Amino acid sequence: MFCPCGTKLNIMDIATGALVHSIEQDDQEDITSFVLSPDDEILVTGSRALLLKQWEWRQNKCRRTWKAMHTAPVATMIFDPTSTLLATGGCDSTIKIWDVVKQYCTHNLKGSTGVVHIVEFHPDISRLQLFSSSMDYIIRIWDLKSSKCIASLDGHYSAVTSLAFAADKDTLISSGRDKICLVWDLKTREAKRTVPIYESVEAAVLLPEDGDFSHLGVKKRGLHFLTAGSKGILHIWEAATAACVYTQPVPYQRVDAKEEEEGSTHSLTHCMLVPGKNEIATVTAEHNIIFYDAQTLQLRKQFAGYNEEVLDVRFLGPADSHIVVATNSPQLKVFELATSHCQILYGHTETVLALDVFRKGLMFSSCAKDRSLRVWRMDKAGDVVCVAEGLGHAHGVGALSCSRMKESFVVTSSQDCTIKVWNLPESLTAKTKAGLVVSPEILHAHVTERGHDKDINSVAVSPNDKLIATGSQDRTAKLWSCPDCSLMGIFSGHTRGIWCVQFSPVDQVLATSSADGTVKLWGLHDFSCLKTFEGHDASVLKIVFVSRGTQLLSSGSDGLLKLWTIKTNECVKTLDGHEDKVWGLHCNKQDDLVVTASSDSCVILWKDVTEIELEEEQAKQEEQIMKDQELSNLLHEKKYLKALGLAISLDRPHTVLTVIKVILKETNGKENLEKNILRLRKDQKESVLKFLVTWNTNSRNCHEAQAVLETLLKHEAPECLLQYEGIKTAVESLLPYTERHFQRLGRLLQASMFIDFMWQNMRLADVSKWEEDMSL
Repeated sequence: MFCPCGTKLNIMDIATGALVHSIEQDDQEDITSFVLSPDDEILVTGSRALLLKQWEWRQNKCRRTWKAMHTAPVATMIFDPTSTLLATGGCDSTIKIWDVVKQYCTHNLKGSTGVVHIVEFHPDISRLQLFSSSMDYIIRIWDLKSSKCIASLDGHYSAVTSLAFAADKDTLISSGRDKICLVWDLKTREAKRTVPIYESVEAAVLLPEDGDFSHLGVKKRGLHFLTAGSKGILHIWEAATAACVYTQPVPYQRVDAKEEEEGSTHSLTHCMLVPGKNEIATVTAEHNIIFYDAQTLQLRKQFAGYNEEVLDVRFLGPADSHIVVATNSPQLKVFELATSHCQILYGHTETVLALDVFRKGLMFSSCAKDRSLRVWRMDKAGDVVCVAEGLGHAHGVGALSCSRMKESFVVTSSQDCTIKVWNLPESLTAKTKAGLVVSPEILHAHVTERGHDKDINSVAVSPNDKLIATGSQDRTAKLWSCPDCSLMGIFSGHTRGIWCVQFSPVDQVLATSSADGTVKLWGLHDFSCLKTFEGHDASVLKIVFVSRGTQLLSSGSDGLLKLWTIKTNECVKTLDGHEDKVWGLHCNKQDDLVVTASSDSCVILWKDVTEIELEEEQAKQEEQIMKDQELSNLLHEKKYLKALGLAISLDRPHTVLTVIKVILKETNGKENLEKNILRLRKDQKESVLKFLVTWNTNSRNCHEAQAVLETLLKHEAPECLLQYEGIKTAVESLLPYTERHFQRLGRLLQASMFIDFMWQNMRLADVSKWEEDMSL
């Protein structure tokens, strides 16, 4: 699946939702249009730089680039059925035809008004006809033999959005934003029928006449087509009678008649048939891509597009196989991690602000600006339904927490400065397990308590369900007993508002994070501050205990995550993955995955690789010990060539030097060294040359370095040496130190000559006396 995204064209694997690779324009200009040839081989993109690029998309290579010859960006393009001709429609009101094989422009068609946004070749190549439409709402037929417009089909009163040719090649269906579809007879070039659609139509797709569409109300043979438009649902129409034979069930709740008229964010912007998979693909105004079974219009798969600001995220499912995401919208999105399939949950009428999941992972709750709380349940098939709803807060509900032991209650907090405890009836759990819930059960607050003087930003339930903690903009956190909400104590110490509170899963400790950039740990017995973690340069928005309660992970408004070891108060890792405020932070049950969500619209999964890194380090150490032992054995057995090869492969210059010193200490050491050095491979000699540059800087090791260098200079031809990697740098480094070593040797030679001279000129009597004195 090819999806344009700014300057990139992303190629996605539909089965997994994974990004195969991205094709990106060199000029860093947005892609305005693209097309794939019918044989799936040639991809052409057009950008705002007025360039066309032809790609070998499987290899991610640009084969050629040429000027589009348009004076404004290309708005649309299409290949002919033979994949040899390419038509481009521009914002400059012209159409150009290109021979892709011979690489030249064959036609320049002028006469359109405004942007040419649709071009289509007639499926019968022998006719050599091109159909186009521009902002004057007229469909033009161009004869490519004469390069002239031979007909104008005038019938729409708004922009034409799609053209579809019937199997007989003499019937054309056009759709428009004037809420009608027209059936054209191409022989007479007249409209045979007008089909009122009652919504702005963005695409009309012909259903194959040989397919079985009986589930969609298609009872008899004939021309049928599917429309997608502003109402966000698909309709099937019979062309002969202009009757709607099937309407897709509405998958969401309409807010009012005005939204139904305008379509809002539910409207569909694209629709196409995917014959190879027998699917219908649609794209919504929210950039969601939805795949339906072509014969039943049952949802098969859904990919969610741009998320805007992501406000919260939680793992979901018994094995944490899904995540539920609250974006800056009333809908919730549930993603299956293995396939990226997305389920959109409708229910709230305003932006969802917070989420929490019950211990088993099958039920979760959400709260929103619409002052409501909703409880949702996932069945074994992965489908999620709303099972309960609670109303009662006077303002938007900004935080909530679910019970930890059983699915028995939910605690919410609001901008009205109150906390409420909502009990879930046991009958609800039984009904949801049995699948008997038809409509959401209404919940009533069991306890309501005014908790703080300002907005309550966070609420948490203790692991044993006996305590509730709240954090507020009034710079305090409070501890309450559950379920009666009687105040037990106040935690004071932060200098700015508190964003998050969390109970430790193993200790009687509460963690709080604040806009003052600190994280604090508090004792539940005496409400004293036990530790303060400082390191964030911005507000700390969320915290979570990880590593079985021994570490804390915090997220800030600067997009950074920090991992803290509680025992040492040390920040052991800073993770930089987001570009804006990180509002969502949650750890899975296995304690090895963390999911984060941010205002930059990204959701990121993080894996704990501590144990993997320790295992890798241990394996490296064991391998090192084995190789050290092997090296020692080789030296003991005097297998110097293998010892040299092993030391070089380990990239250990000191060990290589040790091997060379051992060789030189042997009888005929210099000859043995020459023999072993010359038997090394070229890459090994390059490594030795690199090592000896370092040895030569030290007077203790310069003799070994010069011995190896002498061997290379004597036995390697200059042409071969020049081919060595880094030879220039090596020579530049060797020369000054070698000159210094020879100067030192010269001074030593002079000194030794002076001693020899003194010895030769001493009198023998004096020498004998000196020898006697020495013996005494």
